[in-house]
Amino acid sequence: MKEFKAGMLAVSKAGHDKGRLYVVLKADQEFVYLADGKNRSVLSPKKKKRKHIQINYYIPGTLQKALKTEQKLEDEQIKKAIKEYKNQQEV
Repeated sequence: MKEFKAGMLAVSKAGHDKGRLYVVLKADQEFVYLADGKNRSVLSPKKKKRKHIQINYYIPGTLQKALKTEQKLEDEQIKKAIKEYKNQQEV
C-alpha cells in the first residue's frame, strides 16, 4: 500500500459526502483526516477510514510550496488548490 501524505487530493467513496474532493491533512494506520476549506476546515477535519476514499497522488503546486517551507495549511490555500485541480480536469 502506498503512503498517504499531507497535501494529496482524495475523493470520498462512501457516506453522505460521496464524490466530494478533499485534501489530506494527515493519515495514520486506519484513518485519514481531510479538509476542503469550506464545509470541513483545517481546525475540524473530516475523519474517514482509508478504504472509504480514493486517493489521488497528485499534490497541487500551491500546497507543495507551503509544505516544503513547513507552513501549516490554511483553508484558503486548500480551497484554491481544489478549485485549480477541478479547472484542470475540465479542460
